Amino acid sequence: MRIVLYYSEVESFNFFTDQLSRQLKARGHETFILDLANPPASSPHSYVSFAQFASQKVDAVICFDGLGIREDSFIELWNSYQAAVIDIILDPPLRFHPTLINHPRNYLALCCDRDHVSYIQTYFGQTAPHAAFMPHAGVLPEENAAVIPFGARKYDILFSGTYYHWESMLNNLKELFPDNKEISHFYEVMFRNLTENCHLTTEQAVLYTLRQLGWDVSSETLKTLLRCSESVDWAVRHYYREKVVTVLAEAGFEFYLLGRGWENLSCVRRSNVHHLKDRVAFKETLPFMADAKINLNVFPWFKSGTHERIFNALLQHSVPLTDSSRWVDENFTDGVDIALYDLEHLDKLPGIAEHLLTDQSFSERLIQKGYEKAAQNFTWSHCTDQILAAIAHMAFG
Repeated sequence: MRIVLYYSEVESFNFFTDQLSRQLKARGHETFILDLANPPASSPHSYVSFAQFASQKVDAVICFDGLGIREDSFIELWNSYQAAVIDIILDPPLRFHPTLINHPRNYLALCCDRDHVSYIQTYFGQTAPHAAFMPHAGVLPEENAAVIPFGARKYDILFSGTYYHWESMLNNLKELFPDNKEISHFYEVMFRNLTENCHLTTEQAVLYTLRQLGWDVSSETLKTLLRCSESVDWAVRHYYREKVVTVLAEAGFEFYLLGRGWENLSCVRRSNVHHLKDRVAFKETLPFMADAKINLNVFPWFKSGTHERIFNALLQHSVPLTDSSRWVDENFTDGVDIALYDLEHLDKLPGIAEHLLTDQSFSERLIQKGYEKAAQNFTWSHCTDQILAAIAHMAFG
């Protein structure tokens, strides 16, 4: 097949695109990566080179979060070729309502959370009838790559990710609805509900808050409330990210951070907390993860989903210490191939981390079991297989 993929301004997506392109080429497919940043014509990823590639039939298109398929020109082009369009949605679909309404004809959304699939089916079943679950993927190390012995690793606990103060996210809502105090109040109550019940999804929190306030709204208004809850979704994930990091920092662990925004968190000024780098390319995080005994994960409010930090931690021979999701509970076992903590009982988190750091044989057994599971099920090769199976079904099913 001839397949188009995209580069964009999202650096991690570009890394994922490279992984997919490499896997597709290894299977004998021809790929072209168009850079949406519009590089010079001399670039192999320019629009000039793309026009030449797309002058012949394109069989399939693969993008992330709708980047490269939303514009009318792309929709018309992919429809003219009857191309299978695979949209890998790595963020909550409430951010992508316009794309879920207006997209190429042969469109499939692949979501990393089963709740996200249900969301699309519930609210966009007429316009986007094809949605399915696909787990994240991790990067398999090079064959015979050296593994740093557990006891010799530089970093006791590492967290790779950004931080923004959750109050700034909520303030965005006041700017969005400056003259509507009722709507602002709705989202304030919704945020409080999420912090009081960390098992609620963002969608469930909207529905619960409507019942709580006695609001009866139309289906279109409900969709608008869901779409505009993005700031609350951001706020609650950073609220808990702050809580988890603070608990471990204040417990005295040697704690290392990669990513932007951590200077805004007061506990980072403690002597046992080390901000390694501000901006880090996705590929550059992997050697850091391989040099950490524990890689911390705080789910971005995926309550029935996956996250690449878990798989990459295991494939880099490290312990993933994470809150759980329904999918994780069904596919992993705490203390066997993953280490779990509970957002409702963060007082127990330091004890869990201490056990992982001091009982080396326990952690090494966990890593080995988890590595085997991730390598056998959750790599970019497995994602590619699922995507190709979906394309075959769309073309011939």
